[in-house]
Amino acid sequence: MAEEHGYQSPEGHRLCANNCGFFGSPATQNYCSKCYRDICLKAAQSKPKAPVDSVFAAPPASASSPENLKGRAAAADKVEEAAAAVVLPQQATNRCSACRKKVGLTGFRCRCGVTFCGVHRYPENHGCSFDFKALGREAIAKANPLIKAEKLEKI
Repeated sequence: MAEEHGYQSPEGHRLCANNCGFFGSPATQNYCSKCYRDICLKAAQSKPKAPVDSVFAAPPASASSPENLKGRAAAADKVEEAAAAVVLPQQATNRCSACRKKVGLTGFRCRCGVTFCGVHRYPENHGCSFDFKALGREAIAKANPLIKAEKLEKI
């Protein structure tokens, strides 16, 4: 296109090898960026893919014997039991546990470990299972240890 109009390229610049009118660079094999991308995509599509059938091929006949199948079933059961035994940490919920209202960042986390909205944040409003009385008793017992004086000897 530029050649048709008699355009002379400045020193060091080369026109695209595809004659699209844009400048190419040696890094892109003298193609402009668009032509180079198109050529790379065509080359990637024309490459033969690895056969998928070989990846999912059936196991050899000896692997399907009854003893191996029993072993595999037992191993699968062990894996399932191990997965069930793993306790995943509870994800942070963004809903009130009482009314299911979205609370976002303003949710209140109770001592029983559940998130509530502003209406249900008090233990009386959500039927809290946490024992506040026992906690208070323990705090008082730790703060005020029992002090006994030695007994006086009678004269």
